[in-house]
Amino acid sequence: MPIVADQFAETLAASGVKRIYGIVGDSLNGFTDAIRRQGRIQWVHVRHEEVAAFAAGAEAHLTGTLAVCAGSCGPGNLHLVNGLFDCHRSRVPVLAIAAHIPSAEIGSGYFQETHPETLFKECSHYCELVSSPRQMPRTVEIAIREAVGKRGVSVIVIPGDVALEPAQAAPPASSRCLLPPVPVVLPAQSSIKALADLLNGATRVTVLGGSGCAGAHDQLLALGDRLKVPIVHALKGKEHVEWDNPYNVGMTGLIGFSSGYYAMNDCDALLMLGTDFPYRQFYPQGSARIAQIDIRPEQIGRRAPVTIGLVGDVAATLDALLPMLAEKRDRRHLDKALEHYRRTRRSLDELAAGTPGKKLIHPQQVAKAISGLAASDAVFTCDVGLPTVWAARYLAMNGKRRLMGSFWHGSMANAMAQAIGAQAAFPKRQVISLSGDGGFTMLMGDFLSLAQLGLPVKVVVFNNGALGFIELEQKSTGFLPTGTELQNPNFAAMAEAVGIRGIRLQDAADVEPGIAAALAHDGPVLIDAVVNRQELAVPPAITAEMAKGFTLYMAKAVMSGRGDEVLELARSNLWR
Repeated sequence: MPIVADQFAETLAASGVKRIYGIVGDSLNGFTDAIRRQGRIQWVHVRHEEVAAFAAGAEAHLTGTLAVCAGSCGPGNLHLVNGLFDCHRSRVPVLAIAAHIPSAEIGSGYFQETHPETLFKECSHYCELVSSPRQMPRTVEIAIREAVGKRGVSVIVIPGDVALEPAQAAPPASSRCLLPPVPVVLPAQSSIKALADLLNGATRVTVLGGSGCAGAHDQLLALGDRLKVPIVHALKGKEHVEWDNPYNVGMTGLIGFSSGYYAMNDCDALLMLGTDFPYRQFYPQGSARIAQIDIRPEQIGRRAPVTIGLVGDVAATLDALLPMLAEKRDRRHLDKALEHYRRTRRSLDELAAGTPGKKLIHPQQVAKAISGLAASDAVFTCDVGLPTVWAARYLAMNGKRRLMGSFWHGSMANAMAQAIGAQAAFPKRQVISLSGDGGFTMLMGDFLSLAQLGLPVKVVVFNNGALGFIELEQKSTGFLPTGTELQNPNFAAMAEAVGIRGIRLQDAADVEPGIAAALAHDGPVLIDAVVNRQELAVPPAITAEMAKGFTLYMAKAVMSGRGDEVLELARSNLWR
């Protein structure tokens, strides 16, 4: 006779789930055994539940379909929380199974007792406790529809003893019921006409595109051609906007390009497409009117006041808008922005030039070499901080490559964990993790999983011996760096000790051949790139406050007997 866990597993299989990432435990035994007996879903054994959640999120990001992670009762499922926050804020469909203590003990302060049905509510659309077989499989079906339909996280909390009870008779689940087709949302015709009037009446229009531009590349190019507009992208829009785009002028934001920043500030109309770009100081500061198209109504006007806000899919809305737009002839705004972008791109590429014989490598050189040597359909993940800066500025997208990071939640240690999910879902694709030494070591236990699971992920560790971005933030606001230094091992030697190929880069001349060898290796590789700690990631616009902060830092450093830091900073960034 089937048990509740069997019913749960059948429902997941019917929804197309191929893998579950997690760590086994006594409260999960009924479920993991049901998966084993069923034989249709792979259990992906990781070393930390946080990695399980990040990995599931990466699979969901790449496939657009439901991915699943699981944790046992108490501390087991609590480890999922950070990764699930990232999944939820990144709007990827993930179902988390949070096993619970025996149902008879709930509320008694039992060993490992928590209240996951409360704890997970903030990082989910749907979070419910299954306390009886009569709730199944309907609760799981609702959870799946919520995660897929609303693009986010659902959590099922289930005591281990309930999973082992006999299942109630129920009709078999079907994908048609569980996964209804995604609707196409269009604004009212009158709203589209009002937007067309605004754009037709403006003389200097700039477009800002985000992740909502996925699948709208043709429409973006048609819009650029019709209105002669520069197109700026937010970080999450990079993989959808910048490739084969003659109107692309780079990224804006704290780690963006000066060309993107100025194209947004030198316009009389800004059109935001599928983006919730959060930094208000980078929006036009003058009298520019702002229009916004987004599938989520709560995003409209959240970051800057808008003249017109339209709720709809970006591609479908642009298809309806384009016939209403008069073709513009004046290219001066576009050409000015494109020339600025060319200068900015050239200066960034110059920073990526290596000098053979130098023992400290510019991290830009590593990132640019990875971009040039990686496969045309490579999947890149990047840790927060400086690896995200180098990924944003030097990884070239082409419509087939993918880029992931913790771009909304901003968590450390995401890159290698996401690479595990990406490689598990696409074993034949090249997956490259751009990891910081701080992020890599935070969840370094799952580096062992690459060998155990046979995942040929290429992990590039930017080894600068510091929490580099935090150190830069401290300096830019006038603080002496505190608590940022990392005493790292030889990561390449460590990799070899656990049976993974290790390559250490210490000279600029070694960068390209070392990366080429890593990418050609049939198996996981760790590239230990010893890079310059003092490299500055200069934002697109230096404010007076930031300049004051750096001046204050240098004065404090000299007075504290740390003048060698100031000298090294100058050598690294002025005397290249």
